[in-house]
Amino acid sequence: MRSVARPRRYMPRHRLLILRPLLRYSITREAFVLRVIGNSAGPVLRADRRRRLRRQRFDGIDRRGVSSA
Repeated sequence: MRSVARPRRYMPRHRLLILRPLLRYSITREAFVLRVIGNSAGPVLRADRRRRLRRQRFDGIDRRGVSSA
């Protein structure tokens, strides 16, 4: 048994749906793992719910490089 948890890899939901016949959901890991060998080998996959940060234009006062006296 592993003492170090396998890292989670984030995938888009549509790819997880395509791979669904090869994967099963593990409640203890809260992620998808490969059927049959997923307890000991293979990737641990989660749906990518992280938001992509878009650079928004800042209309406020720019204070970079300003020192207070």
